[in-house]
Amino acid sequence: MMTSLLNQTVLVIGGSSGLGLATARAAAGSGARVPIASRDDRRRLPAVASIGHDATGRPVDITDDRSVQEFFATGETWDHVVVSAAATRIGPIATMPPADAYDAVNSKFWGAVRVARHAPIRAGGSLTLVAGYLATRPAPGRALQSAINAALEGLTRGLALELKPVRVNAVSPGTIDTPLWQSMPDADRAAMFERVAAALPAGRIGQPEDIAGQIVLFMATPFATGTVVTIDGGASIA
Repeated sequence: MMTSLLNQTVLVIGGSSGLGLATARAAAGSGARVPIASRDDRRRLPAVASIGHDATGRPVDITDDRSVQEFFATGETWDHVVVSAAATRIGPIATMPPADAYDAVNSKFWGAVRVARHAPIRAGGSLTLVAGYLATRPAPGRALQSAINAALEGLTRGLALELKPVRVNAVSPGTIDTPLWQSMPDADRAAMFERVAAALPAGRIGQPEDIAGQIVLFMATPFATGTVVTIDGGASIA
């Protein structure tokens, strides 16, 4: 049976690309009214067009408290809010400039905190965060991402108690084929995906739609709160 979000409003922050865009499309396809928000005008406008279903878009910068406050000052109450926006750098702690490390935490962790503080969500509605499987399976050169994702998972559980009856959940993806990897040369990216896929029990790299399906399920499941679901192709057990 198809999950229905008919007549519900789903705000996807970071909905202009990657996991956020896939989530916006899935929610719209399930009957929801879907506004997306991001700080990238160049991506947001074509993303809205690709979602269809009368989707709309507005600018917001989750690294800036005033921007988040002003975004939610319209008085609208949302049925569901998804936070998938983040800009983080990858690299060893020893060589990462402190400013880059700070920006990563500010974007992915504090950005989620800002939204949780300011977003008016109806009772029984939901807030869904995107963490990452590195929270429980760290890797060399990924210590900062491991720490941020672990913090988001802890934040999810705490917020589920603080924000009740709003439900708060998180999804922790593994390696997903998103624009995050586009800075790599095509051949290097393809080789990396092939290498990772060969080591996964699922036998393939994740697609954004794999994660979007779980996020929509969180919205549509009134008994789900304080839950973190890892979807990593089996990387955590390999």
